[in-house]
Amino acid sequence: MNLRGVDLNLLVVLDALLDEAHVSRAAERLGLSQPATSSALDRCRHLFGDRLLERAAGSMRLTPKAEALRPRLKDALAGIVDVLAPPEVPLADLRQTVRLLMADNLAALLLGPLVAALSRTAPGLDLVVQPWHGAPAAMEALTRGTLDLAASVFPSVGPDIRREELLREGYVVTMRRDHPAVAGFDLDRWLSYPHVLVSGRGEVRGALDEALARHGRTRRVGLVVPSFLLVPPVLRGSDLIALLPSRSIGAEMRGDLVLLEPPVAVEGFPVHLAWHRRREDDAGVRHVAGTVREVVRVHAS
Repeated sequence: MNLRGVDLNLLVVLDALLDEAHVSRAAERLGLSQPATSSALDRCRHLFGDRLLERAAGSMRLTPKAEALRPRLKDALAGIVDVLAPPEVPLADLRQTVRLLMADNLAALLLGPLVAALSRTAPGLDLVVQPWHGAPAAMEALTRGTLDLAASVFPSVGPDIRREELLREGYVVTMRRDHPAVAGFDLDRWLSYPHVLVSGRGEVRGALDEALARHGRTRRVGLVVPSFLLVPPVLRGSDLIALLPSRSIGAEMRGDLVLLEPPVAVEGFPVHLAWHRRREDDAGVRHVAGTVREVVRVHAS
């Protein structure tokens, strides 16, 4: 292909169109008129020999070729930015949205101080916090460019994903203070009552079940919920017992609950901060990542 005949501005428009899957929203994001954006889409279709966006059930969706093109396009645009190396905007002048993924228990712990810190250092930064749906979904979102940072558990990552450990988490057993299992609490009493399991994907087995299997024991999971924040209210009004990450139980929740060491060893886990390599030179993403690290050091150590 002869690059002299290609308008590179089309790639910027196409990036927004593939992100938004909507001509009007892409036009608003780019500060263009809707007719100009529609015209750019037609030129992109001709350039790539593909529809790129198709109408489906009242909306628009990406074609398979557009889905495959999207991460490569973001890499190409990031590379052009690296070549041009524009002067860095002062933090106080940044106007940017950063998309951050966190499990709800981590968000409950960190989001307040994180927002407060960013309001002081980079008041023009806006955060969009996305829910946790598992490591594979987070990796895909980072790769596709629909997510900038992810703070959760990543046992492994791809070659283009950067990962660092934020903290290590351990487990505690928790139940209401007047629960009949509290007196003489041991493994048998623990397993005599149904348990709560937190799973965003509806799984009925977790780390505890693997630990119990090594002792030839099992438990009954009486309730599966998608959020850590749903567990304390359930525990207060029932005989259910939960094994939870220790930092998922805030100080305001502990008055009615008792926290105990698990009768069997259950291995803890690291919580990571992850991002795609293409975001490493993005000042806003870098600043949010650094602020997350500092908030964890102060509030989660």
